[in-house]
Amino acid sequence: MQMKDELDARKKRVLQAIVDDYIESAEPVGSRTLARKYDLGVSPATIRNEMADLEMLGYLEQLHTSSGRIPSSKGYRFYVDGLIPPKPVSDEEKELINRWYRARVKRIDEVFQETARIISQVTKNVSLVLAPQMTQAAFRCLQFLPLDDRRVITVLMTDAGFIENKILEMPDGARFEDFQRMASVINKNLAGHTLSTIDHPALAKIRDEIQDEPLYESALEVINRALDSGKRERLYLGGTTQMLEQPEFHDVEKVKETLLVLEKEELMKDVLHAHMGDGLEVTIGQENEDSHFKDSSIITATYHLDGELLGTIAVLGPTRMEYAKAMSLLEYMNSNLTEVIKRFHW
Repeated sequence: MQMKDELDARKKRVLQAIVDDYIESAEPVGSRTLARKYDLGVSPATIRNEMADLEMLGYLEQLHTSSGRIPSSKGYRFYVDGLIPPKPVSDEEKELINRWYRARVKRIDEVFQETARIISQVTKNVSLVLAPQMTQAAFRCLQFLPLDDRRVITVLMTDAGFIENKILEMPDGARFEDFQRMASVINKNLAGHTLSTIDHPALAKIRDEIQDEPLYESALEVINRALDSGKRERLYLGGTTQMLEQPEFHDVEKVKETLLVLEKEELMKDVLHAHMGDGLEVTIGQENEDSHFKDSSIITATYHLDGELLGTIAVLGPTRMEYAKAMSLLEYMNSNLTEVIKRFHW
């Protein structure tokens, strides 16, 4: 790439040192700091000249004339593409993650929810997990539990552990025993169906066997709700409180603006869809098409099962994020996520 050709070895070492130092300190970096902390083999005056050149080429920015430099989006991009030091997930972190998966994950929805939590805790940034549609999950059973004289709790389960709960009013004249009978009819007729194959003929057969229109309509409400939920991708978010620890978000107004954007689920889904592809992808600052994220970086990884793309996991944070750690963690979590999902016979 032409971008790499315009930097000689010394400029690369200076740029790497500046990015590493700024990620760690969140403070603009000066030539004296570099000369003192890093063995660059040149004088502070030479470092100053190199920094001036890097700024002129667009790799560094200077917030104030008297301050040091900080990396630009172009500087971070060069760093991520060729200078980033490896920082693999430690054995201790791997054991923590594996133990957490074994202990905490019992249902498929918990896989995605807890994945978001662990990513945000380790990276200290916002995590996003886009879970796939659940239409390929197989119907397991529908149960009714008595709540009081007039209401029942419905519980619909799939083989993937997906559960749809709803409180239903019992039609006039209906008894709890009628709902139990209806559950038996539904379970017999829908056994083995995936959510995507529950069609009109299957439901018509249930209707004929129940022979009670108000009861059938109650059951249909629950089944349709599960089908609608199964057709929607689900977005799991973690780490909004972790975000507040970052110096970039000490500005209350900036925090409010970011939180409002994160609450827009469809917008965030669109952002993840735009980054959905093969392997790991890093989008930095001004590279983000959405204006809300011009001061942020997004690292995404898409996960697959048997060749089929299932969803995306991501880290969203300031451009001054610890890229090496976040990228290694996403790669490790990505491989683990596929293995965990397999346990549920997706």
